[in-house]
Amino acid sequence: MTVNLLKLCVGAEKVEDLVHWQRTRWQGEAPRHVTRMWPKREAELLEGGSLYWVFKGLVLARQSLTGLERVEGADGIARCALILDPRIVRTEAQPRRAFQGWRYLDPKDAPADLPEGRDEEESLPPALAKALAEMGLR
Repeated sequence: MTVNLLKLCVGAEKVEDLVHWQRTRWQGEAPRHVTRMWPKREAELLEGGSLYWVFKGLVLARQSLTGLERVEGADGIARCALILDPRIVRTEAQPRRAFQGWRYLDPKDAPADLPEGRDEEESLPPALAKALAEMGLR
């Protein structure tokens, strides 16, 4: 059974910010996100799971997880690098409250991907996207 992760995209206001940061930071390498905790459900994550990104209270995008690697910080503490597919897939807006770290996300609770052709659209302003999502409008 597959499971996903849900993570706040701290420092980014919209999907374009994440796209730009990953392109400039990783330049051809597989992007990664380092987190303190190692997921106990590793096998389920690697069976087709994704990392769903929350921007300003809304899930707006996801990236497929391709691997997990142990990395050691400058402080000597072991951490987990989530290895991501470079393709960022936009999703329907789904409101989420703030939280720390990451959370598991069951596939049945995950927002649907946007239809082909809409993935290059610029994001709506966060407040408008949140209001529409709360009303059930996409």
